[in-house]
This record gives sequence, C-alpha cells and structure tokens, in this order.
Amino acid sequence: MSSSTINYEFLEKINFPSDLKKFKPDDLVRVSDDMRRFIIDAVSTNPGHLGASLGVVELTVALHYVFSTPNDKIIWDVGHQAYGHKILTGRRKVFHKNRKYKGLSGFPKLKESPHDCFGVGHSSTSISAALGMAVASRLKQEKEPQFVAVIGDGSMTGGLAFEGLNNAGIQNSNLLVILNDNNIAIDPNVGALKEYLLDITTSHTYNKMKEDVWHLLGKISKLGPRARDAVQKIEGGLKTALLQHSNLFESMNFRYFGPADGHDVELLTRTLRDLKQIPGPKLLHVRTVKGKGFPQAELNQTIWHAPGLFDKNTGELLKVKSKKPSPPRYQDVFGHTILELAEKNEKIVGITPAMPTGCSLNIMMEKMPERTFDVGIAEQHAVTFSAGLAVNGMLPFCNIYSSFMQRAYDQVIHDVALQNLNVIFCIDRGGLAGGDGATHHGFFDIAYMRCIPNMTVSAPMDEEELRNLMYTAQLPDMGPFAIRYPRGNGVMAEWRKPFRKITPGKGRKLRDGTDLAILSLGHPGNFAASACIKLEEDNISAAHFDMRFAKPLDEELLHSVFKKFKNIITVEDGMLNGGFGTSVLEFMADHGYHAKIVRLGIPDKFIDQGTLRELYAECGFDEAGIIKSAKKMTKKLILSSTG
Repeated sequence: MSSSTINYEFLEKINFPSDLKKFKPDDLVRVSDDMRRFIIDAVSTNPGHLGASLGVVELTVALHYVFSTPNDKIIWDVGHQAYGHKILTGRRKVFHKNRKYKGLSGFPKLKESPHDCFGVGHSSTSISAALGMAVASRLKQEKEPQFVAVIGDGSMTGGLAFEGLNNAGIQNSNLLVILNDNNIAIDPNVGALKEYLLDITTSHTYNKMKEDVWHLLGKISKLGPRARDAVQKIEGGLKTALLQHSNLFESMNFRYFGPADGHDVELLTRTLRDLKQIPGPKLLHVRTVKGKGFPQAELNQTIWHAPGLFDKNTGELLKVKSKKPSPPRYQDVFGHTILELAEKNEKIVGITPAMPTGCSLNIMMEKMPERTFDVGIAEQHAVTFSAGLAVNGMLPFCNIYSSFMQRAYDQVIHDVALQNLNVIFCIDRGGLAGGDGATHHGFFDIAYMRCIPNMTVSAPMDEEELRNLMYTAQLPDMGPFAIRYPRGNGVMAEWRKPFRKITPGKGRKLRDGTDLAILSLGHPGNFAASACIKLEEDNISAAHFDMRFAKPLDEELLHSVFKKFKNIITVEDGMLNGGFGTSVLEFMADHGYHAKIVRLGIPDKFIDQGTLRELYAECGFDEAGIIKSAKKMTKKLILSSTG
C-alpha cells in the first residue's frame, strides 16, 4: 500500500508550517508519530535515506512549530536529514517523486522551495552558511530573523564546521547551532570529538547541574545583563571542574545548552522557545537515535542509512533475484582487491573519510584494522594524511567519492602531486550518481585531475581493468595515481583473474573498423562496445578503442587513429569541458591533424536526479546516443563522398 492511500490523521492537516502552529503542544507527539509512519511508508517503496530523517522527526516538528520559515532560516546539514522538513513545507503530496527523474531532490534545494534556504548535499556547510545569512541580515538592518543550523550525521567532524564555529563566535550574530548527536554518519563516528561528546552526554552530575543553572539563568536574566554574566561565569567554572576540561563550544564563545533528549518533542519545543530569547551565538546539543521508531533501522544503522526497497511490516530487505550471476559493484571489487594486494604488500594502507561501508574499505578493515583508517568527514585531512603516510614509505589507497574529492583539491595538488608522492586515489562514484542528484554526481574529476602535473588519471572499463589498475598503481615509482570508477555494477560475473600490469598511458584496440573510430574512457566503453555491434547490423563499421587513461594519453594509438579516420567519437562519463574528449581535441591541434570529432559526455550544466539509465540517455552517451551520433556522422560522410 502506498503512503498516499494511508490515513495520517494529524499530518494530513498540515500543508505548510503555518498549519502546524494551529496544534496544541501536546498534539505534537501525534504529529511526530504520523510523520515517522509517513517516511517509513514512502521510503519502503521509493528508496532513499531512511535512518537520518527518522532520527530527527521530533526535532523537525519542534523547529517548525517554534520558528517561522521561510522568514526564519533552517539549514539542514547533512541534507538527507531533511525529509520531514520537506513534508511539512508543502511537498507531502508530491513526496512519492522524491529522488525520481524530474521529481523532488533528495536534499534541500534553493529553487525547489522558499523553505529550502540553502542547498545542502555535502556535509559541514551549515554553520558557515547560516552565519553568512545572519551577517547579511544585520548589514541590511533587517528585523533580524532567526538562523538555525542543524548539523548532524557526523558532519561536525568536518573541518569546515570548526572554521564556521571559530568565526561565528566573534560575530555576535543571532545564530543557533543544533548539534544532532547520533554518533553515526553512514558508519559509526570516529575520533576525539566523538569521545568528547560521549563524555558530556554521560556525565550525570554535569547534566543535573546544567539543567539547574539553565533554569536559574532564565529567572535571573530578568534582573539585567550583569546578573546574567555573573551566572554564566559561575556556570563555566562548575562545568570545567565537573568535566575536568573546558567546554569546547563555550571556549569558542558559544553558549552551550544540553544535552537534551532529541525525541521529546514537547521538551524540544519549550527549549527552542527559550533559546529564541537569548541573543548571540548558541549551541543546543541534542541526543537522537538514527532510525528511531523502526526497530531494524535502530539495530543496524549502517544498512538502514539508505536500505533500498524493504517490507515496512517485517523489515525484510527486498532484493531483485536474478537467475544469472550478477556482476559485482565496482566498490566491492575495490574492497576485495585492496585486501588481496595488502596481503601481498605490507606497505599498503587504506584511508577513507567516513565511508568504509560506502566504498567497501570495510572489507579490509575487518581483516586489517591496524592498516585501515576512517578519518571522519574530513576529505582534506584524508589526502594530507595519505601524503604523510606516503612520504614515510607507505602505499596509501585514499578512497573518496568523486564529488567529495573536490573538497580536497588543494591538498591533492600541494601535498601530493607537487611532491610527486605515490598516493593512489580511488575515486568512487565517478560520473553520474543516480538518485542523489547534482550534489553527488562525479562530473569533474577527469578535468580537474588531468591538469595536475605528475598525476596519472585512469578509468577502468570493467572489473578486471579496475583490479589491474590498482595492481599497477602500487608498483614502484608510479607517483600520484588516480583511478576513477562509477557507482553501481560492472559487467563481468567472473572477474577474479591474476593481476597484470597495465603500462600507464597505454590503451587497447577492442574492435577494428573502417567508417569511424570510437574512443572511450571508463565504464561507458561498454555502451560503445554494444553500439558497435548494432551499427554493424546497419552496415556501419566502427572501430573501438578503450583509452584507459585520460593522462597520459596513448599518443602512439592516437597517431594511428588520426592517420586512418576522419570521423571520431569520444565517449566519457565526465564533463565535456576540459575532459577526456577535450584532451583528444588538444592532441589533434598540437599535431596538425584534421578530423571531425563529436564529443559525448556530460554537457555544461548541472544534472538533476534520476536513474542511471535515464541520466545516461539525457546526456546522450548511452548506447542509443552513441548510435545516433555515429549514424549522423556517417550519413554526412556518405553524402560528401557521393556529392
């Protein structure tokens, strides 16, 4: 049964946040129950991010009950916490289109709703964005609205969050940071901050003292600012004594409140109303359970972060069973291969920023925990940490999603490439990322990596090629080496084969032809291979070359192609501007060749969410798009030869 046919007595009365405010405070528990059921019902049949949004149901209801968007600004960080926010802000009736082609984005998006005041896909951005909005409001001398940054799901481990806190502490802006502390991103949080928050949370003496001082502060503040300042100083001294260290957030000039029960909607409502009256930067620490209200999601939070289809009654994950062996996911090939290589080479270590399950480094982590490192949501640190490992003789495989690698670009250039260190960048989710949409597509890595001196840039066409590139990258004197591969499955059911070195900068001819040449890079080579077979049926003879490397290019192969063919198609799953096809144009110009070149890839625009098949077709580099371009090109060729 779809969520649209189920009765949600309270939730159905809410089309916008103004409707929510008509309820009595003791009705909010029922509203929260309805919303939790609605999210479970919707995500069970239309897969998306489940656990994070279930964990903030009560917080979402309380925020919209107390604050008034879009005048007040609520920034959700990370964005997949925001399903409840979307449901309360006019999108409940179209929520079945969440993450679908031409439907709702799975993340807050400026152009989708005035209630989405800032686009959020990557983590740790909310504090800086909210501070910028608050300062702008002050400079424009507006009647200052409230600015709320809800940061959770591990986002506080990102360096940008601390940069924002550091600056916000001196700006005296009307900023409220809500730390949604659920102790997990996709995998459990790691690092000293996690231990610090645990210390605060479990200190019963401190929590009792904090609650008493909070109430005292509310009463005595009516006597004037001096009395309030005196209480704050006493409070700070007591906290330092009880916790045996200073409060991290208050040392950055934030008023700290909490920890509070993030599932007590009435408590949260009262607390937020009180905090509205306190000026300046302040932080509310709330404790939540990711997946709250769905037992399976609470017990296995990693799997239920984004579980796919599931039975909402039994909690059974629904997998489509195939009679034939299905190809593995590229990320799993990476996970098994790095373990296999590490067993043979004791210098190999694995690094990832909070994505061991997402990138399958958890396979090695289970066997070799001392040689795998989850550094938290901190891409910049991941890269420079890898550089430090490399300069001291280790072989780091640094696995970061393509769109997240953008956040560490300076470190890739300055700390790795400039020093010519052998860091292997395994760039997962290269190309289109499906339902996660524009914030998560790996558009740019081919272009931004190939312009870096010393960098090798490669892309495997299949699982065997991925294994061989990983083997090659860890051989001596390889320098910085990028291997980018897409989200999803490969093409080979049997892929565990003996390792073979691939000479950097060497492609391979897969098919001979006479009418045109197709030069492909990476997984789209499989689309080109099937297109060549279909073209042959229409008497169009297409040669196909898997280039393997965007840098260095196989110049020997390209010389032979340009000497034989005047019609060439390049195919890639990256941006056309500056990408692999551009490198072929540069080669042609540099060597004085003349040919008709059609470049297929991702055009100069941001692509929204959809299935991979839908998005490949939209961008025109699927099998049908390649065939269409080849027929158009050869038609012109035939006309010119007969004219």
